[in-house]
Amino acid sequence: MRFGKIVAAAVTAVLFFAANSASAAGIAGSKHDFSASAWSGTQICNVCHTPHNANQAAGQLWNHALTAATFTLYASSTLNAAPGQPTGVSKLCLSCHDGTVALDSFGGATGTNFIANNSAKLGTDLSNDHPISFAYTAALATADGSLVTPASAALVVAGIPLYGTNVECGSCHDVHSPTNGAFLRVSNAGSALCLKCHTK
Repeated sequence: MRFGKIVAAAVTAVLFFAANSASAAGIAGSKHDFSASAWSGTQICNVCHTPHNANQAAGQLWNHALTAATFTLYASSTLNAAPGQPTGVSKLCLSCHDGTVALDSFGGATGTNFIANNSAKLGTDLSNDHPISFAYTAALATADGSLVTPASAALVVAGIPLYGTNVECGSCHDVHSPTNGAFLRVSNAGSALCLKCHTK
C-alpha cells in the first residue's frame, strides 16, 4: 500500500513539472519572457511565481507585488452583468498591466521598471475595456438574451474558463500561451473568440 502511495506521488510530481515546463516553454521568447532583463536574474517563471514563500492570498504560488489601485469600471445601459473591482487572476494580470506596480517588483523587492506606455499598459481606467470580475451564470445569460448559457460554473464553453463563476482576464487570455496573438485562448478571426460567449 505504501509503495502505491510513493508511486502516485512520483507520478503527480512528474506531471506537475511537465505541465510547468510546458508553460515556461510557451512563455519563452514571448512578451512575458523577461529572462533577458538584468533584473529578472535570467528567470522565466520567477517574476510571477515562486515555489516558496508565495503570497498565499493571491494563490498561483504568486511572487509578484499586487496592485492596490482602485479601477474605473466598464459601465453601459445595455450591460446586465455587475462588474466589480478586479479580483482573482485579473488582479494578478493588472499587477503589471495597470502601470502602478513595477515589473521587477517581485520576491519582496520594490522595482523601478514599469510597463511602457503602449497597448499593454491598461492603466486604472477600465471603462473602455471588456468588463471583468462579474458572475457569468445561466441567470445572466437569460437576462441578457444574447449570451451563451454557460456549460458549468467553471466553463462557458470548451476552452473558455470561468473563475469561481466569474469572467476574468484569464477567460479570454492565456498568459502562458502567445499562440493566437495577444495571448488569446482562441483566434478571434471572424470574431470567433467573441462568439464563444456572445450569440450576436
